[in-house]
Amino acid sequence: MRRKLPLIILVLAFIWATINNTIAQEKWAEKAPNVIIINVDDLGYGDIGVNGATMVRTPNIDKLASQGRKFTDAHAAAAVCSPSRYALITGEYPSRKDFYSAIFLRHPSVLDTSQMSIAKVMKSAGYATGIIGKWHLGFGNESPVDWNKPLKPGPLEFGFDYYFGVPVLNSHPPFVYVENHHVVGLTPDDPLIYGRQAETRWFPEKFGLADIGGGRAAHQQYDDRMVGTTLKDKALEWIKTHKEGPFFLYYATTNIHHPFTPAPRFIGTSKAGRYGDFIHELDWIVGEVMRTLEEEGLAENTLLILISDNGGMLNQGGQDAYRAGHHQNGPLLGFKFDAWEGGHRVPMIARWPGMIPAGTVSDELVSNVDFLGTMAALVGYKLNGNEARDSYNILQALTGDPAEPIRDHLVISPAQPKNIAIRKGKWMYISGQGGGGFEAIHEGDHAFGGAAAFPFTGQKNSDIEDGEIKPNAAPAQLYDLEKDPYQHENVYNSQLEIAKGLHELLEETLGRKVGVNSK
Repeated sequence: MRRKLPLIILVLAFIWATINNTIAQEKWAEKAPNVIIINVDDLGYGDIGVNGATMVRTPNIDKLASQGRKFTDAHAAAAVCSPSRYALITGEYPSRKDFYSAIFLRHPSVLDTSQMSIAKVMKSAGYATGIIGKWHLGFGNESPVDWNKPLKPGPLEFGFDYYFGVPVLNSHPPFVYVENHHVVGLTPDDPLIYGRQAETRWFPEKFGLADIGGGRAAHQQYDDRMVGTTLKDKALEWIKTHKEGPFFLYYATTNIHHPFTPAPRFIGTSKAGRYGDFIHELDWIVGEVMRTLEEEGLAENTLLILISDNGGMLNQGGQDAYRAGHHQNGPLLGFKFDAWEGGHRVPMIARWPGMIPAGTVSDELVSNVDFLGTMAALVGYKLNGNEARDSYNILQALTGDPAEPIRDHLVISPAQPKNIAIRKGKWMYISGQGGGGFEAIHEGDHAFGGAAAFPFTGQKNSDIEDGEIKPNAAPAQLYDLEKDPYQHENVYNSQLEIAKGLHELLEETLGRKVGVNSK
């Protein structure tokens, strides 16, 4: 964390930052940069080489970091996939609308067409806008979704010119592709029907296989082993088609979400089992995007950002990787779905040749919810008070070195609302006991997690003993991340005033009562 600097140094630093920012704005105004956000699914902080991984190899992602800037304090605004994507798209905390869980087959759109979106911002500045990959924010306005009708509203109603991808996710139905408003390959004489077994090729760790069937031709286009390649090919095709620019591409990979089904060429290539093999395919996908930008002469004028939607998960494949010695979130406490750091502190790398200094590292507190505010600043869009109200402009964190923190605080949503959290400076406050994520108690369970997983992972926390939360544990949690980055010691009881202040700030930010009320 930053030390307090003398006033004269702060003033000079502010003047220097302002001059640099003005020069930068003039430079990118000469030719609007293309923007690509690669939003990876479930990639943990420790899943890449530049963050310490040794049992998987990520040469392309590591190269991206050497050519740009790595962020060590980047967070998803939610530790769950759908709410996290809501934050990225809208610039608003999902906890403002009590949105904490993933949405599935029957769920309509969680977005309101009147909301500002990151794609609408870019479109307003003349950008071509595309989304390739996982949407996972629902379609239409009615439940259950009618997959045989035009899927409106969907990505196109939120500012994207084009969409191709997986409508929900690769572990849950429907196992089809959607292009713009329609299921690819669906014919009127063979509709999708709820409550029928689908005829297609499946792999382990699928859910809801009998929830929707029919649509045989549409289902047959979806091959688990080829999803990563199919989405990659579509993304590269879209980049080439729009290379005259400017363009904005939101590329949401299904790697590395379970089931771990990489193309055959990657099977057995890592030391972390199928989990690691799926990372190897992801790294190849990132490399293909980088190669295409170079070949098309676009690399120098493209802001390329890689981030994950949440931390790594301790599912069955994740447990296999952990046994092999690969820790998906490194030494961070917890996993996907948790309010602990492992649930939401994520890899983030940004490259923009000539604008972002190569090979640099930033400890600025940033979040995926900040992308909309940053894109608005980039293209000169003036947000009003009701638009993207939780999104900060982090351009200076990308291209420079802010003298003072850009963010005063950051709200984090885990899977359970009782554990909603807030970060302010070095302090992390969690409004309930435990991680607030998955809590299955048996090793091998898909939802294995929480206190019960500690004997398996070997992680330590002062509130937990023998796989259970201690009877005398504090009602909430407070951690000093400067002294205790891996959250071994809950100091709630010894720092009650700080905890109380953070709880009040959390409730003030969200405008309602939250979790355990501090006494």
